[in-house]
Amino acid sequence: MTTTTQTAQTAQTAQQPGYAPEHPARQPFPELHPAFYKAMVGLEIAAAKNIDPTLYELVKLRASQINNCAFCLDMHTKDALAAGESAQRIIQLSAWRESRHFYTEREAAALALTEAVTVLTDGFVPDEVYAEAAAHFEDTELAHLIGAIVTINAWNRIAVTTRMVPGHYTPTASKR
Repeated sequence: MTTTTQTAQTAQTAQQPGYAPEHPARQPFPELHPAFYKAMVGLEIAAAKNIDPTLYELVKLRASQINNCAFCLDMHTKDALAAGESAQRIIQLSAWRESRHFYTEREAAALALTEAVTVLTDGFVPDEVYAEAAAHFEDTELAHLIGAIVTINAWNRIAVTTRMVPGHYTPTASKR
């Protein structure tokens, strides 16, 4: 479990001699567009409802890996660890297809859907990916999963564009 002291030490590590300097954020987005930020927080609250917390963190981490969002990777790794997720499953997540035995079939279907929604290079989510997710989730659950995937992708785009700085986030006891 991550403590406040460990989080502070992690943030300080980037400032120690020999490490690259911490980059500045491009802008304080929440302060400059508070109405949009408030709407995003509302979207996050809605997205978190009726979805398994462990699965929710795995989805957020996988999308953030694909989108190279360091801020969200920092945040959701800490949240996942604080919620009891194993370090091994987090470490293996970027190669989940090669280490499927760490994940349930339901989680694997959700991760495949996360990848398909996050990377729309073909312009659509393949039918077989959607069908596999639909086989593991009831219609309402699947709608909530899609909402979670869309929401983390929106957060990733905000954080990457504004260069939000990773390393300073401390998880709260409970976000729900």
